Amino acid sequence: MIQPARKFVAYYRVSTAKQGQSGLGLEAQQESVRRFVKDRGGRLIAPPFVEVETGKRNDRPQLEQALKRCRATGATLIVAKLDRLSRNAAFLLTLRDSGVDFVAVDLPEANTMTVGVMAVVAQHEREAISKRTKEALAAAKARGTKLGGLRSGAPDISKYQRQGVAAAQAKAAGRLQDVADDLRGLRDEGLSLNAIARALNAREIITARGGQWTATAVRRALARL
Repeated sequence: MIQPARKFVAYYRVSTAKQGQSGLGLEAQQESVRRFVKDRGGRLIAPPFVEVETGKRNDRPQLEQALKRCRATGATLIVAKLDRLSRNAAFLLTLRDSGVDFVAVDLPEANTMTVGVMAVVAQHEREAISKRTKEALAAAKARGTKLGGLRSGAPDISKYQRQGVAAAQAKAAGRLQDVADDLRGLRDEGLSLNAIARALNAREIITARGGQWTATAVRRALARL
């Protein structure tokens, strides 16, 4: 009995809109995918999904659509280059948790465990960069360095400050979701802000900054829910 050809859905990523329009970088990805699929007797069953990614975007609508198509058809997701995406935790976690079989042309041995490890490493690197940035700013401030404005040839410290603030905000938002059920439950019991703070501390639940809860912290957290 002849086995049906393995089905693939292709997902490509380009860094800028200009690359997406011109095909720069895309054609090489497409050729490597076509060659890989042909060598394995497979077939591409859908138009390719192309993500135009700029900066550090974490939303990947084209990836979601590609995964949806794979789930609907039983196809395997194929990407040309997993190594280019190995520092993007959002991509790796989406891939890991999708429930879809996948293959990368440049790393065909990669699997769910592989991308899970990559995601952990990517997140660790991001946190390490954020920590080093904060430490560098603190050291500069301790030396009396004026952080506002730029000297000729000096690095743009404000950029790293903005990145640090954004990272802290994202961490706080994620931490809030971790304690949201506790906060809502205690609030619905009709407890005062002070009583809620005491209850959270009794449960050894810490704030986003790793400290003890106070009535003010509870009020702010409830306002953000």
